[in-house]
Amino acid sequence: MENATVGAIPGMGGAYEVPAQTRIGHVHLQVTDIDKALGFYRDILGFKVMQRFGNQAAFISAGGYHHHIGLNTWNSLGGPPARKQGAGLYHTAILYATRAELARALRQLAAANYPITGSADHGVSEAIYLDDPDGNGVELYWDRPQAQWPLAPDGSLQMYTRALDLNALLAEYA
Repeated sequence: MENATVGAIPGMGGAYEVPAQTRIGHVHLQVTDIDKALGFYRDILGFKVMQRFGNQAAFISAGGYHHHIGLNTWNSLGGPPARKQGAGLYHTAILYATRAELARALRQLAAANYPITGSADHGVSEAIYLDDPDGNGVELYWDRPQAQWPLAPDGSLQMYTRALDLNALLAEYA
């Protein structure tokens, strides 16, 4: 794809707001080893491989979508892990439909003895944080129903970061 710029468009003044139906479709990560990455995303987190191109790329999905996560080694095969300092992707967030599904994912991590780097209750959501084998940040979370989100007296959203009771979360999926 060639780089291009778009000039001013007559009649397009004013603020633009992304439509409410807009979603982020997928993330594409550079990894150092496809098999190592699949050992995490497929074997631990449970994504299905939709297509693979040798040791160069794999496309993985939840529920049969063409891909939610692309993994490639095009510029990173055998390279160093992801940087923790400087500009770049902070984490990929994987949204679970229910608290019980998040609890099941946490059980899977525990069964695999996979380390987590943190967890939090944000009021609007509950989250578990970890790094994939290449050091890319991953957030596993579920959103509370919007009617339960914490609001200030003026109606504005009041997210926070509090401790998440992992044992209570684990008890959600028995």
